[in-house]
Amino acid sequence: MLFERAKKILPGGVNSPVRAFSPYPFFVKHALGSKIFDVDGKAYIDYCNAYGAMLFGHAYPKIMEAVKTQLSNGTLYGAPTEQEVAFAELIKQASPCMEMMRLVNTGTEATMHAIRAARGYTGRKKIIKFEGCFHGSHDNVLVKAGSGAATFGTPNSIGIPEETTKNTIVLPYNNIAAIETVLEQEGNEIAAIIVEPILANVGLILPKTNYLATLRKLTNKYGVVLIFDEIITGFRLALGGAQEYFNIKPDMATLGKILGGGFPVAAFGGKAEIMQTISPVGGVYQAGTFSGNPISAIAGYTTINILKQKKNEIYPQLEKNTYELSKALSDLSKNYKLPTQIYNIASLYQIFFTNQPVTNYADAKFSNIKMFNAYFHELLKQGVFIPPSQFEACFISTSHSSEDISCTIEAFDKALAAASKEV
Repeated sequence: MLFERAKKILPGGVNSPVRAFSPYPFFVKHALGSKIFDVDGKAYIDYCNAYGAMLFGHAYPKIMEAVKTQLSNGTLYGAPTEQEVAFAELIKQASPCMEMMRLVNTGTEATMHAIRAARGYTGRKKIIKFEGCFHGSHDNVLVKAGSGAATFGTPNSIGIPEETTKNTIVLPYNNIAAIETVLEQEGNEIAAIIVEPILANVGLILPKTNYLATLRKLTNKYGVVLIFDEIITGFRLALGGAQEYFNIKPDMATLGKILGGGFPVAAFGGKAEIMQTISPVGGVYQAGTFSGNPISAIAGYTTINILKQKKNEIYPQLEKNTYELSKALSDLSKNYKLPTQIYNIASLYQIFFTNQPVTNYADAKFSNIKMFNAYFHELLKQGVFIPPSQFEACFISTSHSSEDISCTIEAFDKALAAASKEV
């Protein structure tokens, strides 16, 4: 069995913990459009979409063609290219706060360097993050994080010294009073507040009315750098991400996933005065051999250019399909008298198996995991693939057809019936 081979060479048989599920994950052979195919030939309608990266679905022709053209000219130079400049210019046009930026390879790199830049700019050490917000797997933010690290503890991972996270303050999301208290006491020591505008690594949790706007006011008051971690929300909520959707301009932002059109690239950036602290013009060091590589740059440029040209078609259709799936989940849950909370925004949705509204990480932890697992495995049996954890979100792509949506709703019926047996 392929999984047995994998376990002998890869910890847990996987290269990222969120890919693991019991009894073992399926292994992918290929993917096209809305479908992903395993090594045994079974097809799945894909709502994981590489955890949100594949907005156009798999092997999107225009992106593939652009990459093939670049391949004949080389894959990596270690020197600047016009393409990476054009790519950055396109990002700046789309993302309100990105006056200057650096291209990197992963979301983890982006958030790590954004925090470093904020500390360098302010001369302060402490940062604030929120329970359930996942900002990658570097030491400063693996503190009560969501997704694959969704467990309590300071820090969340062995191998991270406690002194490394002593300058990371963790607060509950959607709780303004907690932020006000900390800023009143320690505002002159806080370099940055980093936040996912919506939480999509602990299920799907939406900000309360005026929550993000109040964050903006408070950070301005205390001279704290506000960082929007838009690795997931960037280009998914709107062309300008959460900044456009909620009409709030942070000091800095991090982008990834959709940004690369299926290829590894991320970015961090913001106010020019902050980004001018980055080497070689400033004293904040950042570097990367594969940063801005021509393959990822052309894939990303093509992706953002398509979104720019067709945003008035793409985003309304994505929202329509998401609403249809969410409504079906809600209606079917009532039919089976299941305790559920269903949330959706733009092209994301998720179901929680609980009677109580979910507004923060603590609420999410009350979800019935046994019911979710029954729901997940029945969906898989029916040929529908969603992220295998309650603490993730599901993603719609432009490749999902009306037939896909109808088949998925039929699968929801069977999956919720399976979940009802766990009550």
